[in-house]
Amino acid sequence: MTAEDRRLERAIIDLLAARPATATICPSDVARATAEDWRPLMEPVRRAARRLVAAGEVEITQHGRPVDPSTARGPIRIRRTR
Repeated sequence: MTAEDRRLERAIIDLLAARPATATICPSDVARATAEDWRPLMEPVRRAARRLVAAGEVEITQHGRPVDPSTARGPIRIRRTR
């Protein structure tokens, strides 16, 4: 794991901590918060979120329901584990 990977994971945790407990964030929120040229970070942010799911720290959702991050396609949201 690289320093960039750890930085993105920390950004996810920090953004969620700054919001209400029930809030979700979009991967683009994380990418925009960490870089001016944020579009190339979209997939690295999604990978960081998947690692945090595996660690039990967050959930990835679609339509408000947790989904398997390895099979999720399309727009996702990230929230604290419930």
